[in-house]
Amino acid sequence: MQDIPIVIIGGGLSGLYAAFLLEQKGIAYRLLEARDTLGGRIAVAKSSDMIDAEPAVFDKEAADKEAANKISDNTESNNAFDLGPSWFWPDYQPQLSSLIESLNLSRFAQFEEGDMMVERAANQPPVRMQGYKSAPPSMRLVGGMAALIEALYARLDARCIITNQTVRQLTKTDGHIEVQSEDTFGHVTGYVTTFRAQHVLLALPPRLVEGRITFQPALPQNLSTQWRETATWMAPHAKYVAVYESPFWRDNGLSGAARSAVGPLTEIHDASTLEGNGALFGFFGVPAQVRQSVSDDVLKDHCRAQLVRLFGVQASTPIAEYLKDWAQDPLTAMPADVSGDGQHTVAPPSRPKTGVWQDCLTGCGSEWSVQFPGYIAGAIDAAATAVQSLPATVLSR
Repeated sequence: MQDIPIVIIGGGLSGLYAAFLLEQKGIAYRLLEARDTLGGRIAVAKSSDMIDAEPAVFDKEAADKEAANKISDNTESNNAFDLGPSWFWPDYQPQLSSLIESLNLSRFAQFEEGDMMVERAANQPPVRMQGYKSAPPSMRLVGGMAALIEALYARLDARCIITNQTVRQLTKTDGHIEVQSEDTFGHVTGYVTTFRAQHVLLALPPRLVEGRITFQPALPQNLSTQWRETATWMAPHAKYVAVYESPFWRDNGLSGAARSAVGPLTEIHDASTLEGNGALFGFFGVPAQVRQSVSDDVLKDHCRAQLVRLFGVQASTPIAEYLKDWAQDPLTAMPADVSGDGQHTVAPPSRPKTGVWQDCLTGCGSEWSVQFPGYIAGAIDAAATAVQSLPATVLSR
């Protein structure tokens, strides 16, 4: 059994930022992540993966082998396409923007110059309309949002971060919490490690915490219900990305944006990198239950056909395609998410206010952010709030 002041459950953005803040305060912790990669709902496809056309995610093992600063300046890594969240808004989200600046990450504005395409009905051809620009502009990161994950990890003690660890149970005893974590990788699958912590930071969506982790004794019923009823952002969604040699639609005065009542994609945007390949991405309007009954190849066929209708025959031959269905990711979605409407929800209480779990358990995933629930900025906000509100007995250890 390992004694540690704080255990963080979840290695997405909120978990890594909580670890970053704890290290700044000199507080010992362990971060446990169920996946073999870090980033959670932040995932990218990189041009180096085009042969396989498989999504790429932040590779912790590869990052461990980086040079001293562990930050790669390889131009290839900048040619990345977000399969999860893509945008942030510095004017609205100053805390996130300041962090990005402090990590020396490069940003660029979402391309929105030119007209947009609109499909109103299946029996009508698409129409070209004047486009519009976001105000303030949506911003993206060079290298995709995974650049933020990589930069944070590069500043952390890698010995404190353990992947392939699925937390099954939290048990409250006198004076501490026993965290039971099962190894889910390789020949030691099923091996359980118990950590003994003073405080646990839950860097997961509330619904996932309530549905995947057993609490002994049980959480207060009203809190458990609120967590279970909080929808997880991204969980019902799926994204399709088509990569091209160049953004050919711009030559025709098009922004790459489109709206469709026909589908399968309802909302399409330019996903081109700052200096590299052209790309288009779209959100599926097809319900998750229907998507799960169709193969990825069939879905991609329909997406290509739609892009041809909207942007011409050049759209028929992407050099790579990626499809990420978050509803089929068991570490993101619960069954209740599959039928969700995909909207951002109101943040639930982040901690028990009564009972044995009071003052020893705090939710710090993005959905717990009061300001930006479900957004990237929400992960930063919730993690900062959780660390700032840690009991004095923990901070003094």
